[in-house]
Amino acid sequence: MGTSLPVPALQTARLRLRAFKGTDADDLFTLHSDAHVLRYWDSPPWTDRARADRFLEVCRQMEREGTGTRLAVERASDGAFIGWCTLAGWNPEYRSASLGYCYGEAAWGNGYATEAARAMLRWAFDTLDLNRVQAETDTRNVASARVLEKLGFVREGTLREDCVVNGEVSDSWVFGLLRREWQPGSDPLPAR
Repeated sequence: MGTSLPVPALQTARLRLRAFKGTDADDLFTLHSDAHVLRYWDSPPWTDRARADRFLEVCRQMEREGTGTRLAVERASDGAFIGWCTLAGWNPEYRSASLGYCYGEAAWGNGYATEAARAMLRWAFDTLDLNRVQAETDTRNVASARVLEKLGFVREGTLREDCVVNGEVSDSWVFGLLRREWQPGSDPLPAR
């Protein structure tokens, strides 16, 4: 692309979204090596700690190339790493990108994914001037689909048998959110 993508620092009432640091590698490995957390993921759990370092390098590369950004998500109350949120495939010409996220099981059911994604979407629509954000989730991952629907995404279709992980074939739902449909809700707080 050639266009540098700014790396935001976002804060909500309960969360901080920030650039990844090298010190996040252990937390990333713990998150991505959990088979239960990744049961609907499009790749198997990590078994090699070096994967976390490669993940961090891919984050830096996305930002350098201007194709996306991944942000670590931590609780504001204690600074605990709970997961990450990403805006990838940024295309300034088409004014589009894809949203993704991954959270540890201890964070599930607390509204953190919705809260962090809402902050990321506000940044995407307001700062990057996007017209469309897309997201995909395994059709068995009802909780992730609920997060997207709470944010205003519309399920647009099904990608049949688009993933094979550990020999298991699965379908994915494609969701889209258009700028004109976006309801930002509460404003994220500025990062400190």
